Amino acid sequence: MSQRDYYDVLGVSRSASDRELKKAFKKLAMKYHPDRNPDDPAADQKFKEAAEAYEILSDSEKKSAYDQFGHAGVQGMGGGAGGAGFQDFNFGDIFGDIFGDVFGSRGSGSRSSRGQDLQYNIELSLKEAILGVKKTIKIPVDKSCTECSGSGAKPGSSPVTCSQCNGAGQVRMQQGFFSVQQPCNACRGEGRIIRDHCKTCNGAGVNQETKSLSVNIPAGVDNGDKVRLSGEGGAARGGHTGDLYVAIQVANNNLFERDGRDLYFEAPIPFEIAILGGSINVPGLESKIALKIPPYTQTGKIFRIKGKGASSVRDTRRGDLLCKVVIETPVNLSKNQIELFKEFSKSVEAEEHHPIKKSFNQALEAFHKK
Repeated sequence: MSQRDYYDVLGVSRSASDRELKKAFKKLAMKYHPDRNPDDPAADQKFKEAAEAYEILSDSEKKSAYDQFGHAGVQGMGGGAGGAGFQDFNFGDIFGDIFGDVFGSRGSGSRSSRGQDLQYNIELSLKEAILGVKKTIKIPVDKSCTECSGSGAKPGSSPVTCSQCNGAGQVRMQQGFFSVQQPCNACRGEGRIIRDHCKTCNGAGVNQETKSLSVNIPAGVDNGDKVRLSGEGGAARGGHTGDLYVAIQVANNNLFERDGRDLYFEAPIPFEIAILGGSINVPGLESKIALKIPPYTQTGKIFRIKGKGASSVRDTRRGDLLCKVVIETPVNLSKNQIELFKEFSKSVEAEEHHPIKKSFNQALEAFHKK
């Protein structure tokens, strides 16, 4: 069964602001929440559908991937896969302005924290972007403290269970038919309190380090594409490590202009080859390519070289090279060469040698007769 467009689900335009997205989801959630619609599978499905849509569109990384590639672009990022991703989604920020943290985790125990997602911007040459490349990058990251194993507590001691929330990390209140949960103020939602802090990390549970990573850039990437390295982001005390997103920027190229999977370029051809025909060398991504030029080739003629263009991350087939030839007029001629050209010019004055000029003159005369 095909999935509905997330913007259609929320009933907003693709240019909707964060505030408009939140307002639209809040309205649907209040209408279809299971607590308001017990024993109504249809309402429950609509609630999950709206939650999944908001989870993706409220996250700038996921929204960017969805806008570029649709549902396929957010598979594995939470959402976009039958609704499985929304189960871990925290709705607290949606309704916090009214009730506090609404629809929070229903399970017992504190929610494990997660490190920050990081972004590293990398510039690639056009050749590297199209053919793929392996790069080594160095990034500053928060790594779990080895002294306290990431707990933040002094070695030999342990965090104690928060007495206010009994380790849940949240306190629950009842607001009508809503079960309202708020982070515990005593432990800041962690469910534990550190009495003796680790001296190495000062209780943070993490230290900053510089890390070298080898990144395999797939063939066919383009400006704005991102490569996700799971678990290579920032660390969090006692929690999971975030992800690293390598953002692609393709450097300008003096030869080629990229249009999807096709590459365009212009190549000069000598005057004599344009008349007599011949062969010229043109640039290819892997090596030079010999291009045959037929006799009587005119400026602006485009030659297509199949299968030598670019690919994309979702279509490994290579596009084409398109070469537009421009006839180069000779310069710095000697007197003898100029006389030879004059003699040659006289020999080709007849209209039969200039069909394009003949058609132009006919159109010109017809235009001025009207």
